[in-house]
Amino acid sequence: MLQLLALLQTHRYWSGTELAARLEVSDRTLRRDVDRLRDLGYPVNAGRGVGGGYQLAAGAALPPLVVDDEEAVAIAVGLQAAAHGSIAGIEDSSVRALTKVVQVLPPRLRRRVDSLRTMTVPASWNGGGRSEQVIDSGALTTVAQACRDAEALQFGYTAKGGEQTTRHVEPHRLVSLGRRWYLVGYDLTRHDWRSFRLDRVSEPRRTGARFRPRQLPAEDAAAFVRAGIANVPTRYAVEAIVHAPADVVRAELGRWGTIAEIDHRSCRLRMAVDTLDWPAMALGAIGADFDILTPPEFTDYVRDWSRRFARAATP
Repeated sequence: MLQLLALLQTHRYWSGTELAARLEVSDRTLRRDVDRLRDLGYPVNAGRGVGGGYQLAAGAALPPLVVDDEEAVAIAVGLQAAAHGSIAGIEDSSVRALTKVVQVLPPRLRRRVDSLRTMTVPASWNGGGRSEQVIDSGALTTVAQACRDAEALQFGYTAKGGEQTTRHVEPHRLVSLGRRWYLVGYDLTRHDWRSFRLDRVSEPRRTGARFRPRQLPAEDAAAFVRAGIANVPTRYAVEAIVHAPADVVRAELGRWGTIAEIDHRSCRLRMAVDTLDWPAMALGAIGADFDILTPPEFTDYVRDWSRRFARAATP
């Protein structure tokens, strides 16, 4: 039946005779297996007569898929790229899907996926003015599985100041925010809720100890992470007037700053950043005029950029 399903999922039309020959079964066995697939929810259409055959149709819901080795590796690698934020808005679902795929991959295919990841240099986009770190997909899936199974984690953690500690945590949720991944969990050593940047987590290990989930002191995990980030001091508080509708600016930069509408043609943008390169690139990418309000260092930074761009554009 699995071989039959794999053939049908190519979506070509198979004659009954050809299918039976490929599977080395009788026509009667083929019909019985097709009926079993239908009972499992696969919409298999059948054509009658001398040229009768079978074809898998699109159904109302996605049925389980059968993939070969090459397809499984391609799916895992693609999901890793999506999980790292190469496509905005699908990071969370990519990690959930990656967790399911990795869990059922045989060791030989896991090694192939790891080899591809090791030999590939990912391209990253620096968001929020902070340098991005590449997160190991194995660590990401380990943490995701522990969240799903309510199983305690132990891992090394490097604080912003460089201090290294060992943490014992009841993981709650993974949060993708500002092109970074965070783990929200209850720290059993400090007896309080914490959020951990995954690029600072090393060697996460599932301990096998299950726990009863606690009540998170926030609306949701994303709100908890945002509240924590808001309390972290940053080097620059950038503020600018952008001469474009707030909806347009919010669609471009809403994940990395706050936008307040002034009128239907302009808005106020605020960003808290550690370096000035990101707000300069972000404001330039909007394609609208803007006025810098603060800080003075940002005005000098953009003025230096403008001189270099002007020299580059001079014949």
